[in-house]
Amino acid sequence: MTTSMATVKKTALLLEGTDFIPGFPQQVVQKEKMLTSTSASATFWVVPSNQVPSVYLPARARWRCMAAANIQQEFFLSQVLGKPIRDARGEVIGCLRDMAIRWEAVYPTAVGIKYARHTQNHVATSEVLAWGERYIELRQDFAATAKCQLQADEIYVSKWLLDKQVIDINGSKLARVNDIQLVWVEQEESRKLLLTAVDIGVRGLLRRVGLNFFAKGRENKLLGWEHIVPLEARVADLRLRPDVSRDKIGQLRPADLADIIEDLNAPKRLELLQNLDNQTAAEALAEVAPDTRSDIIESLESSAASTIIQEMAPDEAADALGQVSREKSEQILNLMQAERANSLRKLMDYPADTAGALMTTEYLSFSPRTTAAAAIDRLRELAPSADTIYYLFVLESDNTLVGVVSLRQLIVAPPNQTLDQIMEKRVLKVNPRDNGHKAIEVIAKYDLLAVPVVDDQGIMLGIITVDDIIETLLPDRNNLETFSHYLVGGKLARRGRP
Repeated sequence: MTTSMATVKKTALLLEGTDFIPGFPQQVVQKEKMLTSTSASATFWVVPSNQVPSVYLPARARWRCMAAANIQQEFFLSQVLGKPIRDARGEVIGCLRDMAIRWEAVYPTAVGIKYARHTQNHVATSEVLAWGERYIELRQDFAATAKCQLQADEIYVSKWLLDKQVIDINGSKLARVNDIQLVWVEQEESRKLLLTAVDIGVRGLLRRVGLNFFAKGRENKLLGWEHIVPLEARVADLRLRPDVSRDKIGQLRPADLADIIEDLNAPKRLELLQNLDNQTAAEALAEVAPDTRSDIIESLESSAASTIIQEMAPDEAADALGQVSREKSEQILNLMQAERANSLRKLMDYPADTAGALMTTEYLSFSPRTTAAAAIDRLRELAPSADTIYYLFVLESDNTLVGVVSLRQLIVAPPNQTLDQIMEKRVLKVNPRDNGHKAIEVIAKYDLLAVPVVDDQGIMLGIITVDDIIETLLPDRNNLETFSHYLVGGKLARRGRP
């Protein structure tokens, strides 16, 4: 298999069918084939046309000749992702961010290349002159190059499939998609970029991270594309063949579902959300980029938006409402239960750059007189719906914070011992008016999973969790100063109303 970007240029016939043609010279295929992927339902071969006797080419019940083709190049997605794109004038107009694919047959066709981050425009693959070693060359000037937007029946393949799991039918196991194999073919007067297989082996992973020299002696472990069927209408079902597995889109991880939502156009985003249950929609919406999330909420009916946002954690709900107009947020809040709406209004009123702006009001609290055994029983009831179970905050009847018990301390404590006997009384905490940097510093310095937020009288108001901070600061983890700077410009600024 050729893995460089060098031009292949072999004449072939693309054949597709349910089994091999009786009497076909197998030795020719084994010697000359360029690509092979087989399953019980379809077989795809690229065979040198001068080796295929005409007797094998007539239309048959289970075979057809797709087209005569010149194989121009064959390569992997990892070899072109990030590669500069240069127009006919020699100007670099961007780099390949992803490929839009259309799935009309067994093998998807790449119809466009995404050349910039914050746009859904892409350059049609028909505008590509060459997939060079250093550049992707366009046929003409960028201004004259045909551009189009992602259509309803298209999707970005890198975000949708790369690093996802599929079932290896032959190995009967889950496999990670480490790379994607493509072939550039010339059929009559047109050229097509076909996606022919996914690489699920170690070599594909090493190639992705630029360590291909470690892969010497390892073969590409390819899984034929016919094992996977496209997204169904309305992107309602991301699945393998029905006889293999069926993964409903609602079962995707929220972050993966958020990626799909972000790549859809505005009408399809709303359509997808309306096909999800409220909890799944809330979890996915919380993971969506802020600008996209605000657009979605503004477009939703206020009643629908209110139902979804009520399912979010308080801090996430406050984030979402703080990113839309005051009029829209008030419409949504007025449709919520009064207690919930008032709680969110308080969170939204905290100034930017403060600990209060990061706080969630959901946490586990117990009386000092609660026994360890009773706390564990209660924890079993609350844990399925709780965001953070690693700390139990001990409060007096007036909600004054008097101590904290870690999950480890609770488990090893004697069953009859009360929480005030095992709790840590020197509690690290922040005030809601404290600068957000302080919360970061406390969590980082003392290696905490959460830090409580209390007012001047010691009344507990909420907690700031480490996962929210990490999620916010993920774009740059170089140092604490960078974390703090990003926080001020990012999540802490989220609740300023327009």
